[in-house]
Amino acid sequence: MAEQLALPLPDLTSLPRVGIPRTQRVYVNRNLKMSGIDWVGFDMDYTLAIYDQDQMDRLSIDATLDKLVARGWPAGIKDLPYNTGFPIRGLLIDKRLGHILKMDRYKVVQKGYHGMRALARDEIRSLYQSRKIRPATPRYYWIDTLYALSEVALFAGVIDGLEAQGAQVDYLKLFEDIRECVDEAHRDGTVVDRVLSNIGRFVRRDTLLAPTLHKLRSAGKRLFLLTNSQWSYTNELMRYLLGGAMPEYPSWRHYFDIVICAASKPAFFQERRPLMERDIEGRGSNGSHLRPASHLERGRVYEGGNLLDFERTLGASGDRVLYIGDHIYGDILRSKKESAWRTSMIIQEMEAEVAAHEASSDDLHALSEANARRDQLEDELRAHQALFKDLTRQIEAAVESGQTQAGVELEANRARVKRSVEKVRGLMRGLDAETMELEATVDRRFHPFWGSLMKESNEMSSFGDQVEAYACVYTSRVSNFLHYSPLQHFRSPRDLMPHEM
Repeated sequence: MAEQLALPLPDLTSLPRVGIPRTQRVYVNRNLKMSGIDWVGFDMDYTLAIYDQDQMDRLSIDATLDKLVARGWPAGIKDLPYNTGFPIRGLLIDKRLGHILKMDRYKVVQKGYHGMRALARDEIRSLYQSRKIRPATPRYYWIDTLYALSEVALFAGVIDGLEAQGAQVDYLKLFEDIRECVDEAHRDGTVVDRVLSNIGRFVRRDTLLAPTLHKLRSAGKRLFLLTNSQWSYTNELMRYLLGGAMPEYPSWRHYFDIVICAASKPAFFQERRPLMERDIEGRGSNGSHLRPASHLERGRVYEGGNLLDFERTLGASGDRVLYIGDHIYGDILRSKKESAWRTSMIIQEMEAEVAAHEASSDDLHALSEANARRDQLEDELRAHQALFKDLTRQIEAAVESGQTQAGVELEANRARVKRSVEKVRGLMRGLDAETMELEATVDRRFHPFWGSLMKESNEMSSFGDQVEAYACVYTSRVSNFLHYSPLQHFRSPRDLMPHEM
């Protein structure tokens, strides 16, 4: 028998370990085979275009304050401090009481503020935990986009400032006015014009974005842009992000097979709105820049449209489309509920979230050990309590039968058991205090007011629950896909129930 030749492979143990930094990884809720994806679609704002959140919030607040004063709010609100670092996504506004709330996955309120004052535990318990709240009712407003964070900062700041001056605040009117004024500031160009006048101040240009799109195209994927932004804004922003990035692409539009602006998501996924073609050269018939379109072509720009016609025209079945966006309701939830599209959510906060999680590893380990220790103490407590009850029954029986000496001995044993019960309870109280302090330390590492974006104590937060339910995968930015093969099989971790852990 011929001797088998050794393959010329290097010693695998000596190879350098190639890993993707955790802050740049794609995280998986549901298995996704990129080899089965033909089309990859992208939202623009907060997806391809990553904004400087603090700059955008301050711009939005400045643009909104004048409009609020014009509606009759005191001019002094323009001089109040507004903390743009206060809000996070996933908060719930109680428009009746002026409270800002954070819930866990079971819709139980766990943290809250009135203005910038933290609500006490007994306030939260009496207002929200002793009865079932209904977040979908008009009383509440869900903050699920980065776009809306400025509204929370304004709401908290105005309440804090005006009530400190002794003023009575109509919370419902205040929030509705803020919402309308913020939207008006975007509609009338106040915000858009400022961004376009200095894009580099408000938008972070990712040098890895163009190579990422190129890598997908080189693997045979076809790309489309589906954004709610108007054409003029889209064109300027995309030119900033991709213009001149790679010599293979004369303009940003060459990266995409289909471009649809003013899509009006989530209506795009729910209604049969007509598809219109935009004459980007400005030479439409009868002076119009829009004309009805019956199909989609590469190199042209469209507006409106709807999911059914889009899939029919492209000949693409839903499960062969991956759509990447940042908005749970408009981009992720609706595309998931109304179609079979696969979904990827861009959560730019993930970089800070992962970094805080890694920095908290020791404290999280200590919390895990504390929980295990509490389980042991509870077992001990139950055993001591059971023994105490048994001794009590024996003492009663001894008294009834006249066994005085036995009763005395049993009473001494019961006293020792009682002291053990009190000792265990004391240890548990100390452990509870230690656990609360550890949890507070971990929370502050994530966010000084709200803790982790994705978690609330041991549970997922309401925001994290929606990410898990509607995003097949999630990551901090589009260019993180550059680290992976365009044919990557993203595999979700084994989903464990408590009895499996």
